[in-house]
Amino acid sequence: MSIIDLAPELSRPAKDRPPVFRHTHQAGIVVLAIWILTSVYLVAPEQQAVVTRFGAVVEPRVLPGIHLSLPWPIDSVTKLKVQQLQRLVVGGDIPDGVLGRTQPLQSQWITGDQNIINMRVVVQYSVSVPADYLFQSQDVARAVGAAVESEMARRIATRNVDAVLTTEKAAIQEEVRAASQKRINDYRSGVLLSTINIESVTPPPEAADSFRDVASARADAVRIVNQAEGYANDVIPKARGEARQLIEESEAYKQKKTNEAGGDAARFTQLAGEYAKAAQVTGDRLYTEAMEQILPRIKKMIVDKNGNLDLTIIRKGDPPPSAPKK
Repeated sequence: MSIIDLAPELSRPAKDRPPVFRHTHQAGIVVLAIWILTSVYLVAPEQQAVVTRFGAVVEPRVLPGIHLSLPWPIDSVTKLKVQQLQRLVVGGDIPDGVLGRTQPLQSQWITGDQNIINMRVVVQYSVSVPADYLFQSQDVARAVGAAVESEMARRIATRNVDAVLTTEKAAIQEEVRAASQKRINDYRSGVLLSTINIESVTPPPEAADSFRDVASARADAVRIVNQAEGYANDVIPKARGEARQLIEESEAYKQKKTNEAGGDAARFTQLAGEYAKAAQVTGDRLYTEAMEQILPRIKKMIVDKNGNLDLTIIRKGDPPPSAPKK
């Protein structure tokens, strides 16, 4: 039956049409309504969407909100939670670590000094380019894990085991994140690396005791060095203070002697000038002053003009003998 044959029936009022025509018309309206409603879609605030038309991407990034597209099956809308962090473990799974099991082929790494360590790395990433995330990589998680594992092996191979176990963990994590992100961008995986965290790094069980001994010795060495530095910080300032004090005392003594010598020289010059003016008088005065300073410090014997020795000064504390009475 053609459209021309159905035209008379369709031209009749709906109540006068045969039941089959009424049901077909209602079903067509429902199908048309559903078909139109499929062109309206909502993208949640934490989502972004990709619109494909017959399998080809026509809108690679649709932001949150209400949008329109051609009805299905012409257009297809795929929504992704771009703000949700996804977790990936490199070097063994978390349940294995909880159960105390290790996977040697995945968790063992070799350092620059030819030591083997067991290490587990946790990667967190999110979707940055929805279209690339959906269509450029068949297995995004595997691509991310391979990139991180490759860059981590490269960085571990340039450092010794002590650096990996202690001081270089933060630097390694940041270097691996930056290098892995560049590699992932080259792959066009549509992923943004958030964090790379070395969750655990331990020596092999066979060498664990030796590593603990080395770590203990290193801790003792650090403690002894700190004690020595503390002692040096206590003694050196005192020694410097004492040296400074001695220098200042010597400078003061030098200045004192210089001033005394200068004063003596000036006095001698003055005396020489006076002596030149009156040699006899000045000589007698100098002689008298010298005797005033010398005589009180020596023992003296006095002889009178008759040549008799006055012995009264020898009897210390005894009065001189009185003259005999007539």
